[in-house]
Amino acid sequence: MFGQPVIILTKPITSAKILNTCPAPVGSAKKFNGCGTELVSHTKINSGPEENSALRDNSATQNVNLSQACRILNNITDKLNEVYENLFMKHREEIAELAVEIARKILLQKVEKGDYEIEAIVKEALNNVPSRRDVEIHLNPKDAEQCQEELRNEQGCTLSGIKLIPDPDIGPAECLITSPKGTVHSFIEEHLEQIGEALKKA
Repeated sequence: MFGQPVIILTKPITSAKILNTCPAPVGSAKKFNGCGTELVSHTKINSGPEENSALRDNSATQNVNLSQACRILNNITDKLNEVYENLFMKHREEIAELAVEIARKILLQKVEKGDYEIEAIVKEALNNVPSRRDVEIHLNPKDAEQCQEELRNEQGCTLSGIKLIPDPDIGPAECLITSPKGTVHSFIEEHLEQIGEALKKA
């Protein structure tokens, strides 16, 4: 039975470095230099051709799967857009009617509260009159009274020189303008109808 191995050094140790903490496999041969120090060879491990081929195949498979997933998502997006467009086209008329009805209720509430400027409404209608000569504006009696008050208090008003006629057949926030070259009117219901038609064609 052998005793513990003894290493005899012929020169003093000036430095030491741990090269490998793992024990050598059983039966492996160790190499020593002339001073009795173990020589460790560093071996670079390279992947073999079979491993490289497997990596390439795995990458190609992942690319194929990703491309298929992208195509599926694009198809789903196209289908959703198609369904949305079909639903909107099918219910476009109902949507337009609902929007007009909401606008009507809001306008009627504002008119009922007097929350409108009749002078601005008249000015907008006057923009469609070719000439201001011999122009008459038919207004609801309450609106006509308000416009007359503004004419008395404001010099150079847009309505200066224009005849205002109180007309009970004209609703609040509406007006009818007559001139030698034609008639222009601003009625709430007509405006709502125009908005509805525009929404249906949008």
